[in-house]
Amino acid sequence: MIFDDARAIADAVLFEGYALYPYRPSSMKNHLRFQFGVLAPRAWSKAGSPGSRDAWWLQAQTLLEPRAESGRILGRLRFLQLRRHEGAGWDEGHLREFDFELPFVGAAGARTQIEVCIADGDGVPDADARDPRWPLTGAIHATAARMATDGAHHLWQITLRVENLTAGIAVEAARNDALRGAFLGTHLLLAAPGGDFVSLTDPPAWATAAAAQCHNVGTYPALAGPPDRRDLLVCAPVILGDHPAIAPESPQDLFDATEIDEILTLRVLTLTDGEKAEMRAAEPRLAALLDRVERLGPEGMARLHGVNRDGRAPALAATPAEPAAPARIRVRGQWVSAGSRVRLRPGARRTDAQDMFLAGMTATVAAVMRDVEDQDCLAVTIDDDPAAELVRWRQRYHYFYPDEVEPVPP
Repeated sequence: MIFDDARAIADAVLFEGYALYPYRPSSMKNHLRFQFGVLAPRAWSKAGSPGSRDAWWLQAQTLLEPRAESGRILGRLRFLQLRRHEGAGWDEGHLREFDFELPFVGAAGARTQIEVCIADGDGVPDADARDPRWPLTGAIHATAARMATDGAHHLWQITLRVENLTAGIAVEAARNDALRGAFLGTHLLLAAPGGDFVSLTDPPAWATAAAAQCHNVGTYPALAGPPDRRDLLVCAPVILGDHPAIAPESPQDLFDATEIDEILTLRVLTLTDGEKAEMRAAEPRLAALLDRVERLGPEGMARLHGVNRDGRAPALAATPAEPAAPARIRVRGQWVSAGSRVRLRPGARRTDAQDMFLAGMTATVAAVMRDVEDQDCLAVTIDDDPAAELVRWRQRYHYFYPDEVEPVPP
C-alpha cells in the first residue's frame, strides 16, 4: 500500500523498451532488447572491456530529513527476470520484487546498515511456463549515515548498492545468453514513514552542499507520488523529474514512454493481419496491447490528443494576432532579407550539435521568421547542398539567429 502512489510510474520504468513498434519478434529493433536498468551477472560483466558490457551493480544515494530521532526506510527492489521460450522467438520478462527495511537511530548512532540476499528461481518450470526461469542470486547493501549539518536540520545519507552475483553464465557468452542471468529494468522504490526525502535536482539552499555529495551510478533518484509528498522516492535507470506521473491521456502501456501514444496506436492499427498474428502469438502482454488498441474506438482515440500544460491560458479569438516577422532585419549593419547570402557562424547556444558542422559555410536566406519566443531568426538553405532545391520545396530549412551569421557582400 505504501508504494501505491509510485506504482504506475514504476511500471512504466520497468517496461520501457520492453517491446517496440511494430511489436513483432521478427522486427530488427526487437532483436536487441532490455536497454535500461540491466544488471548483468558479475563475472560476465567484469570479463568485458570497461563500458562494453552491462554493469553488474548500481548505487543509489539520496538524502533523508527524519521527523523523529529514530525511524525506518522501507524499500522495494523491482526488476524483470528473463523467461526464455526456446523456439518461440520471444523472451518474456517475469516481475520480481524484494522488500527490505533499513532502520536508523538518531542520537544513539551515526550509522546503520543491512544486507539482503537475493535468491530466486530454482530452474523448475512454473506451472504456466513453457520453459524454466534460471536461478538468480544477488545482494542489496543498504546504509544510513548521519551527516553533519548546520544544526537546524538533521540529515541522513541513504546509500543502496544492488549487485547481481548470479553464477553459471559463461564469460564468453553473447549478451542475449547472458540476459538469462540478468536483472532487467532494475529500479528501487523507497518510503520513509517518519521522514522527508530531499530532492537532489532542486534541493533547498541548506541541503545544496549535502546533495552535491550524493553519488549515483546507474540510477537517478526522484521524489515520487503527488507533489505534496516527500516520503516516497523512485530510483530509476532513466532520468525523471521529481513527482513524475503518467499523462491522463495515456490509457495503456505501449512500452515506449518517449513516443506519442496516438501515433503508436495509429501505427499498430496499420499492421497487416499476418503482423498482428505474429504479435499476438509472441506473448500475452503483446496480445493484450493489440486487443486494447483494437477496442479503443473513435472516442478513445480522441482522448489520446495531447494538451497544453505550460500554465499559459490558450489564446482567445478576440486576442490580437501576433506581429508578423519583418521582411528584412539588420545584421552587422547590413539589411538581410529573402535572397541574401550569409556565412554561418553557429554559436555555443545551439541545441542541434550537427549545426556546428555548418560553421563557415555560405547559405541563402529563404525567409525572416519569428521563433516561439518571438525572436527574429533566419531560415536558410546551404549553398553547397545538392538537395537545396528540395529543401526549399519542402521548407525544411536550417535556422540561425542574426548573431550567428555574417552577411556576404553581393
